[in-house]
Amino acid sequence: MGFAVMSMTGTAAARVKAIVENSGPEAKGIRVGIKKGGCAGMEYTIDLVTEPNAKDDLIERDGAKVWVEPSAVLYLLGTELDFETTTLRSGFIFTNPNQTSACGCGESVELKPADLAALAARGDAVVPAAH
Repeated sequence: MGFAVMSMTGTAAARVKAIVENSGPEAKGIRVGIKKGGCAGMEYTIDLVTEPNAKDDLIERDGAKVWVEPSAVLYLLGTELDFETTTLRSGFIFTNPNQTSACGCGESVELKPADLAALAARGDAVVPAAH
């Protein structure tokens, strides 16, 4: 059994499916990554996928497909993707054990690479998810 880089809640899966359904027949899912930026140093990225990249890891739940950029895998191991709607905002939420801090507005984060030795000691095999 492969180790999934990330997981997603049912609420996140429903939102991904809604995005895909409203984005035309070419849309397949979303792609999650990270980039340098913001006052805390890094930002999560989310893009629409029309043509999957064979090097990305694929996470699926309830028919929703999320691809993870290879360069982001070490920073996203163990992350749960959720979606929330509040009075003031709606958006995806990343619950990431590799996040060490965030800026006050919540738009950027500081991330450290996952500790692979700790994962191995716990018995979690780090194997790419099935594509």
